[in-house]
Amino acid sequence: MPAFHQELRTRTRPDHEMVDRSFGRFDLADPADYGRFLTAHARVLPAIERELECAELLTGWSGRRQALEDDLAAMAIPMPRLRASFCFESDAAQWGALYVIEGSRLGGLQLSRRVKEGLPKAYLSAGHEAGGWRHLLARLDEAAEGREWRDAAVKAAKSVFRAYADAAEEAGVHG
Repeated sequence: MPAFHQELRTRTRPDHEMVDRSFGRFDLADPADYGRFLTAHARVLPAIERELECAELLTGWSGRRQALEDDLAAMAIPMPRLRASFCFESDAAQWGALYVIEGSRLGGLQLSRRVKEGLPKAYLSAGHEAGGWRHLLARLDEAAEGREWRDAAVKAAKSVFRAYADAAEEAGVHG
């Protein structure tokens, strides 16, 4: 049986691609578009991180919501109303959500290169410490137990991807 993180990546690939398409419409070199991009993230990420802070899945884990708030403040954009609330009722669901938000750090580093010089990019630049992503995947694989657990993790990951895609669509429509 393959490592669970590989299964999770495979089962959520269409969801991940949907998010990439939704956020790919934003021109990060354009300050207004970049502001909408950050606002869309701010409608989802804080609620997820607050829910995961008590889970203590990874020792020393810290989120990026403060960096996101700081970037928005530097652009004189108020924190938006949260789009959704989350209640991850099992450790499997918590792991599924954590996989998505921590995986987005990898893409964030690549996207940070497209942000116009002079715009704040602490949020997108907040990568993992050396070996951090590999450590998370190893812990995820250790935590995975049985089909029901795996299905719950996948379901939560898909719900997080959907929330991000919806927030991106709303920001693009209303921006």
